[in-house]
Formats: sequence, structure tokens, C-alpha cells
Amino acid sequence: MIFSKSSILIFSFALLNLFACNRNKKEDTSDQNQKKETLKQATSDLLIGLTNAICYSGFRSGQHPDRGDGAINPSYEEILEDLKILSYNSNFKLIRVYDSGENSEMVLKVIKENNIDIKVMLGIWLSAELSNHKNCEWLDSIPDEVLRNNKALNLQEINNGIRLANEYPEIIVAVNVGNEALVDWTDHLVNVDTIISYVKLVKKSINQQVTVAENYKWWANHGSALAKELDFIAVHVYPIWENKDIDEGMSYTIENLLEVRNALPKSRIVISEAGWASLASEFGDRASEEKQLQYINEMASFTKEMNITTFIFEAFDEEWKGDPGNLMGAEKHWGLFTVDRKPKKVMGELYSHLNEKR
Repeated sequence: MIFSKSSILIFSFALLNLFACNRNKKEDTSDQNQKKETLKQATSDLLIGLTNAICYSGFRSGQHPDRGDGAINPSYEEILEDLKILSYNSNFKLIRVYDSGENSEMVLKVIKENNIDIKVMLGIWLSAELSNHKNCEWLDSIPDEVLRNNKALNLQEINNGIRLANEYPEIIVAVNVGNEALVDWTDHLVNVDTIISYVKLVKKSINQQVTVAENYKWWANHGSALAKELDFIAVHVYPIWENKDIDEGMSYTIENLLEVRNALPKSRIVISEAGWASLASEFGDRASEEKQLQYINEMASFTKEMNITTFIFEAFDEEWKGDPGNLMGAEKHWGLFTVDRKPKKVMGELYSHLNEKR
């Protein structure tokens, strides 16, 4: 067979492209393996040996925490219903609550009195001790008197958290001091040195592990001093809030975690919030139940391989959050279940019986 010069050139280019493609695949695989090697933790780094966990507060339609005129909390029976849903077939055996107030105490009471197989990462909520109105666009300047009162409330909250940790040692496995109280956009800003002092107070008063929950970028850029005081660092990752669609969701999450790992190589990582909104006026078609399903499944697979305990945000949609005039606001639609306790697509197969009941 006789080849023309042009045929030989085309064949040569094809071979070069094939070699380049194979080399790129090898480089991509090598890069992925290196990232996994960097992030992978020991099984002993998991919280009580679990990967899957979930954030829970349980406020239903018409209910809300105290926003200045008192709280309307879920009832004992409503919390019991929720915890039976979450613990069904041992799907979730570890939950995160955000404060040490009346609602969280009721959650602990329901677990204990009904012998529910769920453990808890308890929150200690910190209110603003500094006015962050210059960086937080929705915040007005907070008067000094309010800030002083908030500090007193924070100390009361810390004492409540310590009390609960000691009253429910068989249920509470970790205590989280402050949630997003350090990031530059927060409306409840607290000085990092103050939080370190609070962490030290809690650690000497309880036997459980102690952490602080913050956005991944804060940990990567500012977290070294605080991380040294903690049993693990609690990290938040939200690619959808950073304009990523589902095709980049997991890869961007991994890059976020690598930032933290490279900045804090000795710190044990727990993902204390990660999720995907199923509906959101802010995100358009980037939010959907199908994309939520994909992201949660990809996250579960990756974190299981990496031995990283991950609290999915969140269990149930909560209507009280965000702008009360915007029913499609993202803050209301992170749940794996709707506000009326119906499973979304991500939970559909595991909880088909809930659809049958309603």
C-alpha cells in the first residue's frame, strides 16, 4: 500500500494527539490521586466513626427562633416525628444543632426519653460583640449597649452549653462554639481572641470534643491560631453560593478543602455544612432537586473515601429563614425534606413510605 505525503502527515498528527491525550489523562489521574492523598484522613479522624451526618433545627411553618419578640419552637411531638424520620433505618445517626437554647434542649430530651439512636454535635450560638455594619450590607450599626448585652447573653449561652454537655454526655459527642462569627460578612461578629478564650473555657468544663464552625476561606486565610486550640476544625463549603453549577460543584468543593488542608496540615477536618439548594431565586436553574441529588451523592462518595465526617445542610426546609417576602429565597430551600416532611428526590428512594402516607 502506498501512502501519500498528506496521508502520512495526517497519521502523524493523529499519533501525536493520541500520545498527548494519554499523557493528559495520566497527568489528570496523577493530580486527582495527589489531591486525595493530601485530603485523606484516618478512620479515627471521623466523629464517632461516621461519615454521614445532618444539620437539624426543625422549625416548621409559622415557627422561628427568637428574633426579638420570643421564639415559636417545635413541640415535643414534632421533634419526635423529625428524629424518627432521620433515624429511620439508621440513615442518620449524627445531627448538628446550632445553639444551647430551649429548642436544642428539647431535642436532647426527646432523644434520651425515646432511646433514639442519634448522637449530637451541640452548638453554642454567639451573638455579635462587634458591629460589622461596614462589611455586612444588610446590617445597621449595632449600639454599644446592645453589644454589651450580647456579651452577657453569650456567656449565658456558654454556661448553658456546658450544662447540657455535662447532663447529656451519652448523647452529645462534640460542642461547637460559634457559627460563622468570624467571617468578614457576618452580622454576628466576635473577635477571634475572644472566641479562643471561650473555647478554652468550654474545653476545661466538659469532656467532649470542642470545635468552631467557619467558612473554608476563613480557615485557610486566618485559622492557624484558633485551630491549635481545637480538637478538630469545622468547615463550611458552598460552591453554589460562589456561582458554581453542578458540573463544577464537587471539584470546587475539593479545591476548597485543599486550601484548608494546605494552610492547616495538622488539623483534623470535619465538614460542618455542605449542601445544594433545591430552589432559589438567587441561583436560577443552578438550583434544583436533580442537582441537589447529584451533589449530595458525590459528596457522600468522596467524603466516605476520605474519612471526613460531613454534616449535610440541612434536614428540612425552613420557611422562617431569609427574606419573608421571597418564598423562593435560597435560605428556605436547603432541606433534604420539604417543610411538610416530604422527601425530595435525594431522599425519595429511602423514604418512599412518607409519600405514601401523605
